[in-house]
Amino acid sequence: MKKILLLSDTHSYIDEAIIKHVKAADEVWHAGDIGDLTVTDTIKKLKPLRAVYGNIDGTDARKEFSENNRFMCENVDVFITHIGGYPGKYNNRVRELLYKNPPKLFICGHSHILKVMPDKKLNLLHMNPGAIGKHGFHTVRTMLRFTIDESKIDNLEVIEFKK
Repeated sequence: MKKILLLSDTHSYIDEAIIKHVKAADEVWHAGDIGDLTVTDTIKKLKPLRAVYGNIDGTDARKEFSENNRFMCENVDVFITHIGGYPGKYNNRVRELLYKNPPKLFICGHSHILKVMPDKKLNLLHMNPGAIGKHGFHTVRTMLRFTIDESKIDNLEVIEFKK
C-alpha cells in the first residue's frame, strides 16, 4: 500500500503546512505549475516525487520534468499531465491518448478547481487536486491524499487551507 499526496499549481509556494503532509506520504505527485524548483527540491529531499511541468514553468522545470508522466503505482496505471481537462471535456492534446489506452487514474492540474470524478465511458478515475499555491483566482488552497493498495484507490481526503 502507498500513501499518495497529490498537489498542483504551487506557483513557487511551499510552507510547513504542506511539508507536514509531504512527510506523512509515501510518495508525492505534482501535476504541474511548479514555479521555482525550490518547491520540488524541498519535496525530493523528503519523499519520492513524480511530477510534470505546467504552462507557467520555465526551462529548468521542463528539463527536469516531462509534459506527461505515465507509470504504474502498485497495480494502478497512472497518467499525469498539467492541462488535461476532465471527463467529457478532455484537452485535445490528451484526448486521443486517453481513448486509445485509458489509464485507471488520470490526473491533471491547471484549472485551480478541485475535481474528482469517474469517467464511466473510459472506466477511469479523474483527479484534479485544485491549487495549493497562493497565486490564482481560487479562494481555498487544496490538495488530495489517498491510498493505492494493489489495484484499489481508496481513503481519498481533501486537504484545505485558507488562501
